Amino acid sequence: MILVLGSLLGAGLVLMSAPLLWPTTRSDTRSGRMLAAWRARLAQAGFASLPLSVFATLSGLLAVAAAALAEALLGVRALTAVAGLVWLVLPTLIVLWRARSRRRLNRAVWPDVVDHLVSAVRSGLALPDAVSSLAQAGPVVTRTAFAEFEREYRATGNFGYSVDRLKASLADPFADRLLETLRMAREVGGSDLTVVLRSLSSWLRQDAAVRAEVEAKQSWVVNAARLGVAAPWIVLVLISSRPEAAQAFNTEAGTVVILGGLTVSVIAYRVMLALGRLPEERRWFQ
Repeated sequence: MILVLGSLLGAGLVLMSAPLLWPTTRSDTRSGRMLAAWRARLAQAGFASLPLSVFATLSGLLAVAAAALAEALLGVRALTAVAGLVWLVLPTLIVLWRARSRRRLNRAVWPDVVDHLVSAVRSGLALPDAVSSLAQAGPVVTRTAFAEFEREYRATGNFGYSVDRLKASLADPFADRLLETLRMAREVGGSDLTVVLRSLSSWLRQDAAVRAEVEAKQSWVVNAARLGVAAPWIVLVLISSRPEAAQAFNTEAGTVVILGGLTVSVIAYRVMLALGRLPEERRWFQ
């Protein structure tokens, strides 16, 4: 009896100390969620095969090279730091811009994807075969992802697993909604699948039309704001090419002016983006 009680006490102590001895897996921590979000961003931007470590290393090398070039050409310490910071952040901005552009492009093609699926289902194809047919009949920008789904399904025969891989490859909230609808239809059945898909296609077309109209009206304001942010820095670089100006900016007052201008530029640009940004669909079914 004493042995049993001692074993239970030891097991309880191990369970109580388990969170400290064996922390939660990375995917459950905040850093893990951030890494997963960045992998999704890279996938949305078309860089799904690029590891995060390689991306971070390339960003650091670009920052060092830009800082070294700025120091060699201008000799202004504050501008050297600004150049390194800008080129450190620039790859991230490019990834975010490409991800938004691809989401905007995919938003326009998802209604066609749904229409192809409806035609395939109504022709008598099973759901896995209907999804696989999009590798040949679907829009060009999505064919690669659906071709990977076709290979995965033929290799495993597991529809749920193949759908999860396809969701990770597409990394799109509209794709998540569509694929979860297909998963539910596959698991529980139902005769209203085509009706649901047609309603989804109609809603996607209406949403894309409204967004396109609003973005077209906002584009000239956004471009003017970007030019307004970039113009002072272009002038500053041209002025700093003169030795007397570089010497002036190397003082404490010059450093404060440059760093203050950088702070104001970043805040103004972020505020402009926040005011003009349309709400994006979130991925609820990751």
